[in-house]
Amino acid sequence: MGRTVVPFSQVLTAEFHSWQGFRKTLDREGRAAFDQLFAAAKFHQPAMVYASRMIPLEAILMGILVEQQKALAQLQEAAQRLEASDRPLPANQSSDSPA
Repeated sequence: MGRTVVPFSQVLTAEFHSWQGFRKTLDREGRAAFDQLFAAAKFHQPAMVYASRMIPLEAILMGILVEQQKALAQLQEAAQRLEASDRPLPANQSSDSPA
């Protein structure tokens, strides 16, 4: 008989729970960011299953990195659109004013 393979959703949940001690030491903003990272990983469960890594955290981190890269690309695209629109900055945000 073959061995039963645990669904990756359970692996992801177990990994999340294994980091609870770390999560508890974070401030409120850090905990929210931590939770968002693991939520982002859930978007890539099929890829994580396909990767079939010996250490599940490797696949989870790759899923998180993919979501981070997508967000970064969206921000870069938005910044380029703003630069291309050639709109002057408002008076209170001019580039030569002291911060």
